[in-house]
Amino acid sequence: MDEGQVVPAGWQPLDRESGLPDFFEATPMPLWLEDYSGLHAQFARWRTEGIVDLRAWLLQDRERLRHCAGLIRILRVNRQTLTLFGARSQSELMDRLPEVLRDDTYEGWANELEQLWRGQGGFQSQTVNYALTGRRLDLSLRAVILADDRQPWDRVLVAMEDVTPLQDARRQAQASARDAREFFQQAPVSLWVEDFSAIKLLFDELHEKDISDFRTFLDVHPDFVERCQQEIRVLDVNDYTLTLFKAESRAQLMERLGDVFGEGSRAFFAEQLIDLWHGRLFHQREVRNHTLTGDALHIHLQLSVFQGHEDDWSLVLVSLTDITARKKAEAYLEYLGKHDVLTQLKNRSYFVDELGRLQRKHAPLVSFIALDLNNLKQANDESGHAAGDDLLRRFGEVLNKAVDRPCQAARIGGDEFVVLLPGYDEAATRAVLDNIRALIELNNQYYGGIPLSVAAGEATCRDANALEQALKDADRGLYADKRRYYAIHERRR
Repeated sequence: MDEGQVVPAGWQPLDRESGLPDFFEATPMPLWLEDYSGLHAQFARWRTEGIVDLRAWLLQDRERLRHCAGLIRILRVNRQTLTLFGARSQSELMDRLPEVLRDDTYEGWANELEQLWRGQGGFQSQTVNYALTGRRLDLSLRAVILADDRQPWDRVLVAMEDVTPLQDARRQAQASARDAREFFQQAPVSLWVEDFSAIKLLFDELHEKDISDFRTFLDVHPDFVERCQQEIRVLDVNDYTLTLFKAESRAQLMERLGDVFGEGSRAFFAEQLIDLWHGRLFHQREVRNHTLTGDALHIHLQLSVFQGHEDDWSLVLVSLTDITARKKAEAYLEYLGKHDVLTQLKNRSYFVDELGRLQRKHAPLVSFIALDLNNLKQANDESGHAAGDDLLRRFGEVLNKAVDRPCQAARIGGDEFVVLLPGYDEAATRAVLDNIRALIELNNQYYGGIPLSVAAGEATCRDANALEQALKDADRGLYADKRRYYAIHERRR
């Protein structure tokens, strides 16, 4: 497992029907599992027909967008999705999808299709859907194509974040200045009204000194960032801000602003200053803050200088939206995209990408160890699939202990594994395999029941153009080892 990789606590083996762990149902974020294989086939046909600029071509005729939408099969949604859309069941939601997806959703749909067309492995977008009650839903979407050997794009996981309160708040602010104060206090996002006029004066002094490369100036004078932080005057915050940062009062929050923003915020604030230096009086970015109890918060920050105050920056609105749940879901999606959840090893998709990277780099020396569990079918037949999954998890433990970076171990099939060893010669590869076998013996001493047993083959390649051939050589060694194992096993029987 990569250093620093976030793995949600309490993950369970994959659900056999959906291929997803129990986290799918338990997550507080709406999730959709969808089949895009029909769309993948359609894209292939359009490329053959010479389509290049997909987005422009789709928007010429909205029926093309509707056609693409009709190619998507929804396999499963979780409970949070049903709650969000006001559906009593998945079947009701599916039957009434035309009420969910209306004409004003197609602009976002075109952007999503364009990202898939460019081969990004998923998409991110802002879109509009509708609940079954007719209520408008502003949504932030993040999707990832899950690795699967059966069909391209036959499992796409889409996570939704309901940003309707934020968008409603913005629309309300634009629509009614008379209700501004009430909106400010009741808004379901953290709002700060601040005075940046002292920073504007500091900038004017630098302009008079003909400072042109502001980023280099900050690198040479890092104390300037801290000085600007100290010059900000917070004029007001709304009630939600106190809730978000777990402050008992505005006075307590103001006294402990250092705990909220902390040392790590300096780099983020420096980027804000650079935006302001270049005249970007509205900008947004993701930052990290902390509550007064020390909890980490992932924040989407938007800064806007109030109209009429562009010359002195004396009135600035900063809105902070808590996206901590979304960041956790993104970490989960990223993990799914690269890992096999059952064994916590890398998956086939990651292995293929890493092999391609080594080929492009013309790696001078790469070795492979191909591995295959013996008797997995027997374990499944005699003791049930839970016993087989237990063997796979145990072997995942062994490989996670035996293989260190830059080497990687991946599960590339049901009971098939590969260890990728860049920079390892024959002797070093043999040492890794010996270590794996030694750890298997220890694992068998620790666990009762069916013992772990693996067949293995190894190969070393000194030609970056022959990596796939070397992998085939390792596979041939594996199958020879497996034949020897079963021959011995039969004689003993």
